[in-house]
Parts: sequence; structure tokens; C-alpha cells
Amino acid sequence: MSYESYKVQTVVVGAGVVGLAVARALAQSGRDVLVLEAGARFGEGISSRNSEVIHAGIYYPRDSLKASFCVRGRELLYEYCVTRKVEHRKCGKWIVATDDRQASRLEAICRQAEGNGVSLQQVTGDAVNAQCLDIRAFAGLWSPETGIIDSHGLMLSMLGELEDAGGQLVLNSPVLAADSSPDGHRLTVGGDAPVTLMASEVVNAAGLGAPGLTQGWSGLPDSAKPEQWLARGVYFSYSGKHPFNQLIYPLPEPGGLGVHLTLDLAGQARFGPDVEWIETENYTVDPNRMQAFVEGIRQWWPSLDASRLQPAYAGIRPKLAGPEDGFADFRIDGPEDHGVSGLVHLFGIESPGLTSCLAIADFVKQKLG
Repeated sequence: MSYESYKVQTVVVGAGVVGLAVARALAQSGRDVLVLEAGARFGEGISSRNSEVIHAGIYYPRDSLKASFCVRGRELLYEYCVTRKVEHRKCGKWIVATDDRQASRLEAICRQAEGNGVSLQQVTGDAVNAQCLDIRAFAGLWSPETGIIDSHGLMLSMLGELEDAGGQLVLNSPVLAADSSPDGHRLTVGGDAPVTLMASEVVNAAGLGAPGLTQGWSGLPDSAKPEQWLARGVYFSYSGKHPFNQLIYPLPEPGGLGVHLTLDLAGQARFGPDVEWIETENYTVDPNRMQAFVEGIRQWWPSLDASRLQPAYAGIRPKLAGPEDGFADFRIDGPEDHGVSGLVHLFGIESPGLTSCLAIADFVKQKLG
């Protein structure tokens, strides 16, 4: 097949919340930016399948990228939402311990948060119950900086600012092959009118597809082509009224933060995500997982009406470590990491990627110089 060839300055692969944040920052720095999205619409991958929580930065190891980007990103994101009138709410969250054994872990979480520059309030179970009458808690932590956001509204705002700065989003444009050389980066792009692009700079922000895109990337060392694991998490929505105005989290579990209660901006409650390690991308919600949700939720909300739970949706976390491997940080590889000029890869951008998106964008811009 013959491909028409074009030259561009900067290409961002992927139009999720992180890709759009990066593209916006690069366009506002004066670059000519083209965003390539394989799908028919922006923000339909990981960015459309999360809990839309603005995280405070509590759980991540001190000095990790997740810790620093979450704290800085949260500050930037709240400021952005206020100045651009993106709908959000700083509602706060409770982390609840249901017995003495769990309560002993709260102190460690509190110290971890303080090391990241996040202040939590450690309280008794009575204090939690005074605020959340239906909750059964032995003790708890209060996080005032946690919030919720309209993630689609955020992406729409960033897309508008990208276009105002001269950038362009092109949909239905999967990158089929890539080749880096001293002359630049050659991208073979499929779609209705396949083309070859010669770019001076490329940012791979393809989410779940980012590691796979590197596998056949000519001119990129094998050490820059990581393995990825997939952790699916399902959500169940809760129909009708409920007594909650803040988010409720149990203690974290391996691979995630436990099945927690989040709210959308209309006040509807949903529970999730759980953790299920899978081999291939699959967004099926198995109704049989509901019983485990019910058992977990009733540990801290005994009066849960299980008949009002219904399957909602599933998301997938792109992990750089398997189920037995523990914590894995964001991985953002620039020229100093892989030796290829003008190229940045973003791997393992799971939670808190939404919260961190503006901080990640600044970091990528610095990597490109």
C-alpha cells in the first residue's frame, strides 16, 4: 500500500486525559502539535472507565512519581477547574477501619500521607459515625483534599485550549508502525486515509496500548519496551437515595484501594473497583462478583440494600508489576532514559493518572526540553 507522507513537529499518540493534557501543554509552549487517536472519539479508553476521583496523594511511596505528581497535580487540577469552570466538588473522604486490627494500620497510612505532604485527621469511630450515621467504624481517617470531577468536561476544556493554541486532534488514526532514527520519527498511521508522518518529537500516551506500540518500534532499545499486566476492576451502581455526602474507602488491598463508595456530581453512589488480573483486554462485568461486593460493603455499611446494586461498568489498570510484585510507579521514559532524541513514552499511567494529568504534562514538556 502506498502512503502519502507529511512532516509535523510534535505528535502525541492517544487522546485520553493524559494525552490531551500533554498535547495542550506542548501546544501552549509554541509547538505545532498533532494528536492521533485510534478511536472514533477522545477519552474513551482508561479515561472513561474510572471513578472520577481527585486523589489527595495518600498511599504512594515517598518521592515516587505517583506521590509527587498526585500532590502537585491535585493542586493544579483544582485551580484549573475553578478558573475554567469545570464541574467538580471537594467533598472529602473517609478511610474506615472496622476493627482493632485494621485500626492499627491507620497510623502507618497517616505517616505515609504526611511524608507526601498530605494532612489527614485521625479520628475515633464515634467521630466517623457522627458524620456518617449509617457507617460502622472502629476508627477512621478524614481526607479533606479528596474530591470528584467531571472528567469528560475536563477533557473537553483541555481539547479546546489545545485547539486554541493551534493543535489538532485527528480521530480514527491508529499508529501501525514506528521507526526512530537521527532524522526523526517515522509513524505509519492507518485509518480512512493512511499516511506516513515524519515528526521531530513523539509522545506515546496511548494508555493500555502504550507498551504494545513499542514492541515493533524500530530504533528503540529493548530495555525501553516494558511488559504490562492488566488488572480489571468492576463497578456496581446503587439506585435511589443513600445517606452519604463524602466518599467512603476501606483499607487498601493488593492492586487497589479496596471496594469503595464514590459519588458522581449528581450524587449517585457507585461501588468499586475490585481487582481481577486478566490476560487480555475485556470489559465484561460479571454479575456474580456482586456477592463479594455485598460482603465487603456490609463490613462498614451493615444496612446496605443489596437489591439496589446493579452492574455498571469495568475499567482496566495498566500495571507494570504483576499480582505478586508489589508497588510499581509511573514510568515516563525520555531521551536520557532510552537514548532516542525527541521521544517520550508513558507507561503504567493508572490511578492517580487523572489527578496527576497536568503535573505529568509539565514533566513531559521538561523531558523534551
